[in-house]
Amino acid sequence: MDKYRILVKGVVQYEDKYLVVRKWYDDRVSEPYQWEFIDGEIDFGEEPDKAVLRIIFEQTGLSTTMDHVLYTWSFMTGDIFNIGISYLCRVSFDGVIMSEDLMDSKWIMKEEMIGYISSKVLEDIEKSDLN
Repeated sequence: MDKYRILVKGVVQYEDKYLVVRKWYDDRVSEPYQWEFIDGEIDFGEEPDKAVLRIIFEQTGLSTTMDHVLYTWSFMTGDIFNIGISYLCRVSFDGVIMSEDLMDSKWIMKEEMIGYISSKVLEDIEKSDLN
């Protein structure tokens, strides 16, 4: 049987800054907490556009509007094929209320992303029309 997992990522923008969050990644690596954009798995039957808004709200308390798709990605985890869709989402208020899953959050400029976000995600962003 084919196994798929669909993920969404919200690149949340407030004015000229973007939200990054620090969350648990993997305790088998030297730094188990990593900086990342908001992401999560969609529920069965849920539309990806609505899922990204729900996940952002659940993890940060922010009500966002979805602007457009930035890029897609995929990777294998064992026998599961993961497919991801990244969205640019905008907010008019920067007050974050972190869920228990998050350790920290920061609003950063696009130029600062290199210090927080993985090189693979940065490559995908460079190919997108993030502005």
